[in-house]
Amino acid sequence: MVKWILKIVCLFGMIQCNSTSGEKELLVEKVQIHQELSFSEVSFVLEQHTKLQQIDVVGWKEFSYKPKVQFRLAHSDSLLFIKFYVDENHLLARQQEPNSATHTDSCVEFFFDPLGNGNYYNFEFNCIGTTHLAYGPNRRQRNFVSKKEITDQIQIWTTLGKAPFEERTGNFHWEMVVAIPNTILVYTPNFTFSNKSARANFYKCGDHTSKPHYLSWNEVLTPRPDFHQPEYFGTLIFK
Repeated sequence: MVKWILKIVCLFGMIQCNSTSGEKELLVEKVQIHQELSFSEVSFVLEQHTKLQQIDVVGWKEFSYKPKVQFRLAHSDSLLFIKFYVDENHLLARQQEPNSATHTDSCVEFFFDPLGNGNYYNFEFNCIGTTHLAYGPNRRQRNFVSKKEITDQIQIWTTLGKAPFEERTGNFHWEMVVAIPNTILVYTPNFTFSNKSARANFYKCGDHTSKPHYLSWNEVLTPRPDFHQPEYFGTLIFK
Protein backbone atom coordinates (compact mmCIF):
# COMPACT_ATOMS: atom_id res chain seq x y z
CA MET A 1 0.00 0.00 0.00
CA VAL A 2 2.83 2.44 0.90
CA LYS A 3 4.49 1.92 -2.50
CA TRP A 4 1.25 2.70 -4.33
CA ILE A 5 0.77 5.89 -2.29
CA LEU A 6 4.31 7.01 -3.15
CA LYS A 7 3.73 6.34 -6.82
CA ILE A 8 0.48 8.32 -6.90
CA VAL A 9 2.07 11.28 -5.08
CA CYS A 10 5.06 11.35 -7.40
CA LEU A 11 2.91 11.16 -10.52
CA PHE A 12 1.41 14.55 -9.67
CA GLY A 13 3.11 17.10 -11.93
CA MET A 14 3.99 14.49 -14.57
CA ILE A 15 6.92 13.11 -12.62
CA GLN A 16 7.06 9.60 -11.24
CA CYS A 17 9.53 8.35 -8.65
CA ASN A 18 10.58 4.73 -8.37
CA SER A 19 9.61 4.05 -4.77
CA THR A 20 12.40 1.55 -4.16
CA SER A 21 15.41 3.30 -5.72
CA GLY A 22 14.33 6.95 -5.73
CA GLU A 23 14.99 7.11 -9.47
CA LYS A 24 12.93 9.71 -11.29
CA GLU A 25 10.77 9.22 -14.36
CA LEU A 26 9.50 12.09 -16.48
CA LEU A 27 6.69 11.90 -19.00
CA VAL A 28 7.71 14.03 -22.00
CA GLU A 29 4.83 15.67 -23.80
CA LYS A 30 4.60 15.73 -27.60
CA VAL A 31 3.95 19.23 -28.95
CA GLN A 32 3.55 20.96 -32.29
CA ILE A 33 5.18 24.26 -33.15
CA HIS A 34 3.67 25.67 -36.33
CA GLN A 35 5.61 28.93 -36.54
CA GLU A 36 9.32 29.48 -37.10
CA LEU A 37 11.34 28.35 -34.10
CA SER A 38 12.34 31.19 -31.80
CA PHE A 39 12.90 31.83 -28.10
CA SER A 40 9.42 33.27 -27.68
CA GLU A 41 7.60 30.63 -29.75
CA VAL A 42 9.25 27.61 -28.11
CA SER A 43 8.87 29.21 -24.68
CA PHE A 44 5.15 29.80 -25.27
CA VAL A 45 4.49 26.20 -26.32
CA LEU A 46 6.51 24.72 -23.46
CA GLU A 47 4.85 26.95 -20.90
CA GLN A 48 1.41 26.01 -22.23
CA HIS A 49 1.95 22.27 -22.31
CA THR A 50 4.60 21.29 -19.74
CA LYS A 51 5.32 21.69 -16.05
CA LEU A 52 8.47 22.95 -14.41
CA GLN A 53 10.97 20.37 -13.23
CA GLN A 54 13.70 20.98 -10.68
CA ILE A 55 17.45 20.50 -10.89
CA ASP A 56 17.87 20.69 -7.14
CA VAL A 57 19.81 17.70 -5.82
CA VAL A 58 23.05 18.71 -4.10
CA GLY A 59 24.99 15.48 -3.82
CA TRP A 60 28.24 16.66 -2.25
CA LYS A 61 28.23 18.64 1.00
CA GLU A 62 31.55 20.36 0.29
CA PHE A 63 29.79 22.05 -2.67
CA SER A 64 26.73 23.33 -0.86
CA TYR A 65 25.96 26.42 -2.98
CA LYS A 66 22.55 25.86 -4.56
CA PRO A 67 21.37 28.17 -7.33
CA LYS A 68 17.72 27.85 -8.32
CA VAL A 69 17.52 25.81 -11.53
CA GLN A 70 14.41 24.59 -13.35
CA PHE A 71 13.58 23.23 -16.79
CA ARG A 72 10.76 22.30 -19.14
CA LEU A 73 10.97 19.47 -21.66
CA ALA A 74 8.92 18.43 -24.72
CA HIS A 75 9.41 16.94 -28.18
CA SER A 76 7.91 16.95 -31.68
CA ASP A 77 9.16 13.49 -32.72
CA SER A 78 12.23 14.79 -34.56
CA LEU A 79 13.06 17.69 -32.23
CA LEU A 80 13.67 17.85 -28.49
CA PHE A 81 12.94 21.17 -26.76
CA ILE A 82 14.44 22.21 -23.42
CA LYS A 83 13.98 25.48 -21.60
CA PHE A 84 16.24 26.20 -18.62
CA TYR A 85 15.56 28.83 -15.95
CA VAL A 86 18.48 29.79 -13.69
CA ASP A 87 18.86 32.13 -10.71
CA GLU A 88 22.45 32.39 -9.47
CA ASN A 89 24.95 34.82 -7.96
CA HIS A 90 27.99 34.29 -10.15
CA LEU A 91 27.92 34.35 -13.95
CA LEU A 92 30.89 33.29 -16.06
CA ALA A 93 31.08 32.78 -19.84
CA ARG A 94 34.64 32.47 -21.14
CA GLN A 95 34.17 29.57 -23.55
CA GLN A 96 33.26 30.47 -27.15
CA GLU A 97 34.32 27.44 -29.23
CA PRO A 98 32.14 24.33 -29.60
CA ASN A 99 33.50 21.38 -27.62
CA SER A 100 35.50 23.63 -25.29
CA ALA A 101 35.36 23.30 -21.49
CA THR A 102 31.87 24.76 -21.07
CA HIS A 103 31.48 23.08 -17.66
CA THR A 104 33.95 25.56 -16.21
CA ASP A 105 31.54 28.43 -16.97
CA SER A 106 27.98 28.93 -15.71
CA CYS A 107 26.63 25.80 -17.36
CA VAL A 108 23.51 23.65 -17.71
CA GLU A 109 23.75 20.11 -19.02
CA PHE A 110 21.61 17.32 -20.47
CA PHE A 111 23.05 13.79 -20.61
CA PHE A 112 20.99 11.51 -22.82
CA ASP A 113 21.15 7.75 -23.42
CA PRO A 114 18.58 7.28 -26.23
CA LEU A 115 18.72 3.48 -26.36
CA GLY A 116 19.17 2.83 -22.66
CA ASN A 117 22.32 0.79 -23.33
CA GLY A 118 24.80 2.85 -21.31
CA ASN A 119 26.08 4.95 -24.23
CA TYR A 120 25.08 8.57 -23.83
CA TYR A 121 25.43 12.05 -25.32
CA ASN A 122 26.62 14.81 -23.00
CA PHE A 123 25.08 18.10 -24.09
CA GLU A 124 26.79 20.85 -22.07
CA PHE A 125 25.69 24.46 -22.63
CA ASN A 126 27.33 27.46 -21.02
CA CYS A 127 25.11 30.46 -20.32
CA ILE A 128 25.84 32.11 -23.71
CA GLY A 129 25.01 28.91 -25.61
CA THR A 130 28.46 27.50 -26.33
CA THR A 131 27.95 23.74 -26.68
CA HIS A 132 30.09 20.74 -25.81
CA LEU A 133 28.79 17.45 -27.25
CA ALA A 134 30.26 13.96 -27.29
CA TYR A 135 29.10 10.33 -27.12
CA GLY A 136 30.31 7.18 -25.40
CA PRO A 137 29.94 4.86 -22.39
CA ASN A 138 31.89 6.82 -19.76
CA ARG A 139 33.99 9.90 -19.04
CA ARG A 140 37.16 8.54 -20.66
CA GLN A 141 35.68 7.07 -23.83
CA ARG A 142 34.10 9.99 -25.67
CA ASN A 143 33.58 10.52 -29.40
CA PHE A 144 33.02 14.16 -30.25
CA VAL A 145 30.26 15.38 -32.51
CA SER A 146 31.87 17.78 -35.01
CA LYS A 147 31.84 21.52 -34.33
CA LYS A 148 30.17 22.14 -37.69
CA GLU A 149 27.31 19.76 -36.93
CA ILE A 150 26.82 21.40 -33.54
CA THR A 151 26.65 24.93 -34.92
CA ASP A 152 24.60 23.95 -37.99
CA GLN A 153 21.99 21.83 -36.24
CA ILE A 154 21.43 22.82 -32.61
CA GLN A 155 19.44 26.02 -32.13
CA ILE A 156 20.01 27.95 -28.89
CA TRP A 157 18.56 31.20 -27.59
CA THR A 158 19.75 32.74 -24.31
CA THR A 159 18.74 35.91 -22.52
CA LEU A 160 22.43 36.65 -21.85
CA GLY A 161 23.36 37.00 -25.52
CA LYS A 162 26.30 35.34 -27.27
CA ALA A 163 29.30 37.49 -26.25
CA PRO A 164 31.77 35.99 -23.73
CA PHE A 165 32.45 37.74 -20.42
CA GLU A 166 34.42 37.38 -17.19
CA GLU A 167 32.68 36.65 -13.93
CA ARG A 168 29.87 38.91 -12.80
CA THR A 169 28.64 38.88 -9.21
CA GLY A 170 25.13 39.83 -8.13
CA ASN A 171 21.61 38.42 -8.35
CA PHE A 172 21.03 37.10 -11.85
CA HIS A 173 18.19 35.39 -13.64
CA TRP A 174 18.76 33.92 -17.09
CA GLU A 175 16.86 31.63 -19.42
CA MET A 176 17.89 29.41 -22.28
CA VAL A 177 15.89 27.58 -24.95
CA VAL A 178 17.48 24.69 -26.83
CA ALA A 179 16.10 22.84 -29.87
CA ILE A 180 17.93 19.54 -30.41
CA PRO A 181 17.20 17.70 -33.70
CA ASN A 182 17.36 13.93 -33.82
CA THR A 183 19.93 14.24 -36.64
CA ILE A 184 22.52 15.53 -34.16
CA LEU A 185 22.44 12.07 -32.55
CA VAL A 186 24.99 10.97 -35.14
CA TYR A 187 25.92 7.76 -33.33
CA THR A 188 22.23 6.75 -33.13
CA PRO A 189 20.97 7.01 -36.72
CA ASN A 190 17.24 7.15 -37.48
CA PHE A 191 16.27 7.76 -33.86
CA THR A 192 12.92 9.47 -33.26
CA PHE A 193 11.49 10.47 -29.90
CA SER A 194 7.83 9.41 -30.11
CA ASN A 195 6.76 6.45 -27.98
CA LYS A 196 10.28 5.80 -26.73
CA SER A 197 11.75 5.34 -23.29
CA ALA A 198 15.27 6.64 -22.73
CA ARG A 199 17.69 7.37 -19.91
CA ALA A 200 18.84 10.87 -18.98
CA ASN A 201 19.94 13.33 -16.35
CA PHE A 202 20.01 17.13 -16.11
CA TYR A 203 22.69 19.13 -14.36
CA LYS A 204 23.88 22.59 -13.34
CA CYS A 205 27.54 23.36 -12.65
CA GLY A 206 30.17 26.08 -12.70
CA ASP A 207 33.62 24.71 -11.96
CA HIS A 208 35.53 28.00 -12.29
CA THR A 209 32.96 30.32 -10.74
CA SER A 210 33.53 31.81 -7.30
CA LYS A 211 31.14 29.23 -5.88
CA PRO A 212 31.66 25.92 -7.70
CA HIS A 213 28.47 23.88 -7.62
CA TYR A 214 27.10 20.57 -8.89
CA LEU A 215 23.34 20.06 -9.00
CA SER A 216 21.43 17.22 -10.62
CA TRP A 217 17.85 16.25 -11.47
CA ASN A 218 18.32 12.61 -10.50
CA GLU A 219 20.62 11.95 -7.57
CA VAL A 220 24.22 10.92 -8.31
CA LEU A 221 25.77 8.78 -5.56
CA THR A 222 29.51 9.14 -6.08
CA PRO A 223 32.18 10.25 -3.56
CA ARG A 224 33.12 13.26 -5.70
CA PRO A 225 31.16 15.28 -8.28
CA ASP A 226 30.96 13.22 -11.47
CA PHE A 227 28.08 13.62 -13.90
CA HIS A 228 29.37 10.89 -16.23
CA GLN A 229 27.44 8.22 -14.37
CA PRO A 230 24.74 6.64 -16.59
CA GLU A 231 23.79 4.22 -13.82
CA TYR A 232 22.34 7.25 -12.00
CA PHE A 233 20.28 8.55 -14.89
CA GLY A 234 16.51 8.80 -14.57
CA THR A 235 14.01 7.73 -17.22
CA LEU A 236 12.30 9.83 -19.90
CA ILE A 237 9.06 8.44 -21.32
CA PHE A 238 8.20 10.15 -24.59
CA LYS A 239 4.58 10.38 -25.64
